[in-house]
Amino acid sequence: MQRIHEPAGLGEGELLVAMLGSEGISAHLLGQHLLGALGELPASGLLAILVADEDVPRARALIAAYNAAEPLPAEPPVADDPGRQPGVLLC
Repeated sequence: MQRIHEPAGLGEGELLVAMLGSEGISAHLLGQHLLGALGELPASGLLAILVADEDVPRARALIAAYNAAEPLPAEPPVADDPGRQPGVLLC
């Protein structure tokens, strides 16, 4: 397994692990149980996403696409498309 990404926080880490899982990539979030000890440990570098060696290129590409996503311009909801809301990320 290789360490491929350090998420900014627990929420982002869990989201990315779930996203990778939905793409068929088994990923693990390392360090999530260390966050309770922040007063005693360095505050950065605690979290990491690990994937199998063979999944590294695809997982890195998916995370890069996630990081490059931009929110759609704010528009009022469209009556015939209730799923289209302002602030939705365009990936």
